[in-house]
Amino acid sequence: MDNAFIERMKNLLLAQRQEILDTIAESNEQLRTVLSETDPKDSADIASDDIDRIMIEALSSQDLKRYRAIEAALLRISQGRYGLCAKCGKKIPQERLEAIPYAVLCVECQKSDERKNR
Repeated sequence: MDNAFIERMKNLLLAQRQEILDTIAESNEQLRTVLSETDPKDSADIASDDIDRIMIEALSSQDLKRYRAIEAALLRISQGRYGLCAKCGKKIPQERLEAIPYAVLCVECQKSDERKNR
């Protein structure tokens, strides 16, 4: 996977994470206060215990799941493991990552998991 694609996905993930944070901040004054006191340069490092606690309280279960998936994808990028299936280790197709940038499984393994969970 080329660096330009990974960088584009990282920027997309950061934008999606910020969108979730903005949505929460709009409805949660306490989080808005904490975020406004955070240096914008440190936005990639927003992970303090206070912010995490406030976010978990404010997020719906679906948003929380998406937020955690985004954080995990950003971690995989930093570790050089982004785009590799967590189950079989094969490359996840770029088309799949463009559709679901925080995908952890290739299409085959995702289908297999879905069949098992029926």
